[in-house]
Amino acid sequence: MDVGIIINPVAGRHHPRAAYSRTELAKKVLGVEGLDGEVRLTDGRGSAYAIAAEMIDSGARTVVAWGGDGTINEVANATVDTGTTLGVVPGGSGNGFARGLRLENQPELALKTALTGPTRFIDAGEIDNRLFVNVAGVGFDAHLAGVFNHLRVRGVWSYFLSGMRELFTYRASSYTVCSEGQEFTMDAFLVTIANGPEYGLGAIIAPMARFDDGALDVISVAPRSVSSLFWQSRRLFSGTIHRLPGIRFISGSTMEISADRPLIFHVDGEVYDGTDSLRIRVRPSSLGVRVPLLGCK
Repeated sequence: MDVGIIINPVAGRHHPRAAYSRTELAKKVLGVEGLDGEVRLTDGRGSAYAIAAEMIDSGARTVVAWGGDGTINEVANATVDTGTTLGVVPGGSGNGFARGLRLENQPELALKTALTGPTRFIDAGEIDNRLFVNVAGVGFDAHLAGVFNHLRVRGVWSYFLSGMRELFTYRASSYTVCSEGQEFTMDAFLVTIANGPEYGLGAIIAPMARFDDGALDVISVAPRSVSSLFWQSRRLFSGTIHRLPGIRFISGSTMEISADRPLIFHVDGEVYDGTDSLRIRVRPSSLGVRVPLLGCK
């Protein structure tokens, strides 16, 4: 088997026939490219990782994740440091990882890139022994990720309205961040650890983050009034959040975060229960990802 394609049939604004149409398109592109491949559907949290591991054991040199950041995260966890390349077809609601890498959005073009594009080696982050490829965090973004995961309707307006509602009740915490021998204590509304620049949907939380710089960027947002936070959030979409007062940036290859209450955190949008502190490190150039040819976009 040359390649494996793993499809999340319920990612994004899915239609009841999405699983069938995505599967048929995947088989078509495999045929056009003359590749021997297998197409399989996920059936819940953790299944993308299990399927990817089976495909790698069967000799797949590329495993494609067609879904949102959660699906991509699971497949990346299986392919990292294995010599097997990750391909990505954006199929989620936010698609932060794909947008940050400037991958194709149109499914057929994205599939061709995921199967035959050149390989770019990027960093991965590790938080509490869990791999992330795009962003992880504690505070409001972790809280909101949990809310988003239970939304019946996905999309920009659903996310916006949910975020505004949660702003009125969420309370900031006190955090201590230790990195590269330095200690920073802060009251923060959220603390994001970024490998890539974007949450998704065009919201750029870490404009200076690079996937291949051998470091992770930590961004903390100081507590503000609801109205101030609302106006600050608009700067996410212009890529200028770093110019605002109350925003702190820390860069490093290893770090530890602790707080005045148990830490609930998210890893590429998947939420995990709290712990007293989180140990974080970068894994440089550990993940091969297929990307578009230079000059194609």
